[in-house]
Amino acid sequence: MRLLKNRSRGLYLCVVLLLALAIGGSVIAHADSGTAKAIVKAGTLSFSNANNNVSLQVSNTVRLASYSLPITVTDARGSGKGWNLSITSTLFMTGNGKNTLPSNASNITRVNTSCGAHSTCTKPIDTISYPLIVPAGNPAPSPVKFFNASLSSGLGVFSLLMMVNVAIPANAKSGTYTSTITLKIANGP
Repeated sequence: MRLLKNRSRGLYLCVVLLLALAIGGSVIAHADSGTAKAIVKAGTLSFSNANNNVSLQVSNTVRLASYSLPITVTDARGSGKGWNLSITSTLFMTGNGKNTLPSNASNITRVNTSCGAHSTCTKPIDTISYPLIVPAGNPAPSPVKFFNASLSSGLGVFSLLMMVNVAIPANAKSGTYTSTITLKIANGP
């Protein structure tokens, strides 16, 4: 019976050691006491879709176009210090560059959030008001914050969906208009 108990303890220590090494931590094990200590290092703050090309088909009858932009944010730091996303863009223009939409044509109407698949999360508390104009120019102007996670929120993995309306002036020429959307993430709300 004692041999089986020692083998179980040894197997337990091997599993703890392998787990700790796999996640980049370190292990202190005491074979005589049967205890183990794992040190887990904090992760990083990251997101997907830093640069996005968006195209709109404009005709004489279209006055409002919409698009959505999916973003995945991962805050694995464990600090609860919050984070924010900012946005800027180039002007919507036709392929030949002759026709553009105004610099204030795009407005973020809302950002939907949900906890990522297989993630435990603390939902972000966003304090940004909508609608919010997406800055546009050639070259792209300075970015503005469009979403944030207040202190002690936004921990884990999140799926965000940014909803944008684009106002089309009555005198806009028909064609395909394209813009490059640039997103950034930063620490703090």
